[in-house]
Amino acid sequence: MARLILSLDNQVLAEYNMTKERYTVGRLPDNDVRIDNPAVSGHHSLIINILNDSFLEDLNSTNGTYVNGKLIKKHALQHGDVITIGHHQLRFADQQVNEPEQDEFEKTMVIPAGQQNADQLAQAERAADLAVAAVDDAAEGVRLDPEDAADLEEKPQAPSLGETMTEEPARHSETAAGIDPASIPNALPLAKLQVLSGSFAGRELELTKALTTLGRPGVQVAAITRRAEGYYIVHVESGKEGDYPLVNGQPIGAQAKKLTDNDVVQLAGVKMGFFAS
Repeated sequence: MARLILSLDNQVLAEYNMTKERYTVGRLPDNDVRIDNPAVSGHHSLIINILNDSFLEDLNSTNGTYVNGKLIKKHALQHGDVITIGHHQLRFADQQVNEPEQDEFEKTMVIPAGQQNADQLAQAERAADLAVAAVDDAAEGVRLDPEDAADLEEKPQAPSLGETMTEEPARHSETAAGIDPASIPNALPLAKLQVLSGSFAGRELELTKALTTLGRPGVQVAAITRRAEGYYIVHVESGKEGDYPLVNGQPIGAQAKKLTDNDVVQLAGVKMGFFAS
């Protein structure tokens, strides 16, 4: 069954199972998908479902209908298409064969917010913050105390061995103070995990949240946090002390580890590939 997933600023607002032939999208209450926003026309666009195919049509809207960033009048929808209407997005998901298994995978591996240990997640967040700060420290070099910094301003000196110069000295303080989660979704493209082993091989999970918790409680749990600097995986808990998730075959330890494109994550017996969009 095809679905529409409505979101704003990367936060999911609603999901619609497309069981009817026609779906209208717009600002007025009589629409099947109502988006109450001035940037959206009263009847903005139309989706028609014919057998296994879905077609999107713009209804002469004021601000236009976009698919994957391109203005359209009519468009044959494909799985993963992102429809932009005003400031909102509708992701078209069409996994008629695999969707039940995908849901089962998410039910098995993705831990809902209501089942998460708040203290453990707070600890994971702190570990990610420290990892980000450490990256910034390495990039910016050794910091001086205010008096030494003032002296350098009066009389510039070459950096000593092991020190580097930077053009953005404020960045570290911003990171140490914490990054506004509202700014994170706009800072880097979405990434996804693809299952590489087991009965769910080939299934994909988009990392749309600022914090995605994965694993099996009592066995092994990790969190993937989305920062402006990138994606970090952090150990949350496990059934055995010191049993950490693996990235490219190496335990991540108690510290957060930044993920890069094509990394292989092994968690609770499941291998997953990390892919940046």
